[in-house]
Amino acid sequence: MHLQSLVLLMALAAGLTSCSREVEYTDQQRTCIAERYTNYDARQINQCVDVCRACMRGNVVTCNTSCRLRGAS
Repeated sequence: MHLQSLVLLMALAAGLTSCSREVEYTDQQRTCIAERYTNYDARQINQCVDVCRACMRGNVVTCNTSCRLRGAS
C-alpha cells in the first residue's frame, strides 16, 4: 500500500514539473524580445502574442493558445 502511494506521488511530482509555465528562450529569441519590449511581461496577452508571432514565428491561433496556457490574460 505504501509503495503504491509513493509511486503515485512520484508520478504526480514528475507530471507537475513537466507542466512548468517558464519558457526557455534561445539567445536569438531573447534579442528579438529585447528589441520589441524593454520591459517584456509574458502575462500581458498582447505582448505575449506579439513576441510569439515575431520571435518564435507562430501564428495568431497557436500563439494565443500558448500564451493563455502559460497564464497570460
